[in-house]
Amino acid sequence: MNIASPGTSERHPPPVTTEEKVTDMAELLSKEDFRAALQDAIKGREASTANFSKAWAEGRLERKHFARWAENHYHYVGFFADYLGLVYRNTPDHHKDAKDFLLQNMYEEELADIRHTDLLVRFAESCGTTQERIEDPRNMNAVTRGLQAWCFQVADREHYVVATAALVVGLESQVPQIYEKQIIPLREVYGFTEDEIEFFDLHITSDVVHGERGYQIVLEGADTPDLQQRCLEAVRVGAEMRFSYTKALYESYVAQDLEPAAA
Repeated sequence: MNIASPGTSERHPPPVTTEEKVTDMAELLSKEDFRAALQDAIKGREASTANFSKAWAEGRLERKHFARWAENHYHYVGFFADYLGLVYRNTPDHHKDAKDFLLQNMYEEELADIRHTDLLVRFAESCGTTQERIEDPRNMNAVTRGLQAWCFQVADREHYVVATAALVVGLESQVPQIYEKQIIPLREVYGFTEDEIEFFDLHITSDVVHGERGYQIVLEGADTPDLQQRCLEAVRVGAEMRFSYTKALYESYVAQDLEPAAA
């Protein structure tokens, strides 16, 4: 028993933070600590806090700005099934749960009642752009091009668990938080119909499920300290990529309309 000496108070070490636990990679993190670390890897990098997202949620955008968003977003999310196909190829056959999830996600993107990209095109057309402009890669900015290239690279070259961490945890799991803030002003401020904003409504629901399944695959599959660390880095980079992509939309298409020119 540790008894404090008279006139002194017993000192206890401060609690160990998640970040400190991650830094010490000598031992495998518990699933509870690893999940907390994955969530911490996104904090401070959420796309929902970028200036474009804020302007959207505050009702300060115009339909022309949504059209530019859609022309870029198509070249990111329109290839999501392709990214997942590469991850599927790299997933060992005995990891059946992971392969089943990837197949289901690809099916929902491409073969369900209506393709997700068709819903995006429907929204974009209601904003005044055309399918031809949306599909033309010349209409995405350089940051969007970089995000798309990064997604392909991670999906093609990384361990399937690391790629799942990057694409599903780092990127896709953020979608409900983003769209929940954006769909209300789409209805109440910008005047879109329910049919026109089905893309957002669908992803608020489906990506909650996808994000949680992605977490489970990563928690189960990252079974070494090295894999856990690689997953954490992939999530950090993925969150930073999505934040930068969202910020660049504001700088490329919105700032000149909402911010007065410098004197």
